[in-house]
Amino acid sequence: MFLIVGSDSEIGGATAHAMQARGKQVAATTRRPERVAPGRPLLDLAAPLEGWEPPQGTRAACVCAAIARITDCAADPPGTARINVGQTLTLVERLLARDIYVLFLSTNQVFDGRMPHAPADTPHSPVSEYGRQKARTEAALLGLMARGAPVAILRLAKVVSPGMPLIASWIGNLSAGRPIRAFADMTLAPAPIHLVSAAITSLSEDRARGVFQLTGPRDVAYADMGRFLADHLGASPTLVEATSAREAGLPEGSTPLNTTLDSSLLRERYGLQASDVWDVVERVVAHALAESERVD
Repeated sequence: MFLIVGSDSEIGGATAHAMQARGKQVAATTRRPERVAPGRPLLDLAAPLEGWEPPQGTRAACVCAAIARITDCAADPPGTARINVGQTLTLVERLLARDIYVLFLSTNQVFDGRMPHAPADTPHSPVSEYGRQKARTEAALLGLMARGAPVAILRLAKVVSPGMPLIASWIGNLSAGRPIRAFADMTLAPAPIHLVSAAITSLSEDRARGVFQLTGPRDVAYADMGRFLADHLGASPTLVEATSAREAGLPEGSTPLNTTLDSSLLRERYGLQASDVWDVVERVVAHALAESERVD
């Protein structure tokens, strides 16, 4: 039995579906009581965990649940740290006490973004509050690993799904001749969600230990992505208005120069590697256009 903690999240939900499609026995938790169902137990990290028990037969768990918005963490450091650090570590300890392997999803935000393709053993240097919280949790997990606990960390940056709302909205506006606004000082090195799900599945099946990373091979600015879309759709590039995330008041740490991480270990061990950014974006565009035609 594989346990996905946080099926309400995009990654958690997609991974649960991918595992089930491969015939795996999966339980995927939800924090919403109205969504509880067979194979979807209730688990709210905001609630006390003392009485919570994992489903019978669970051998591996992936912790996807977190408060992952940089703005939310900056607005409420104590409240979000309670979930992202305190409650998460309590959950991990309960899982390990039952001999359940734990895979923890982390982020490029544990680094300051000055170095492209940051190696997995790079010292933590978070700038955002979200990054600081994830770094604190990582530090505790690394300590558990050093003592032999069956734990792994998978760091991710931008993960894109076929229905990525931002790209879908940009396509709609550009196709109608309406302008879009895109940050010139915020970058992304996207990994497609199906690849992330494959990495989670492979690591969980193997009960692999250590620190793994998965991002696209290079960063591009959101404004460049907007211009790529305009060109792809035959729209005027003047419809893309480059703006500044810093001037928009986004919290500290929102605009790292680099989001890429050294992903060679996953490539060497499992053959998992993200395509170039434009290949990833083109697939999202193709999906969005197909959905638009289906609706029309």
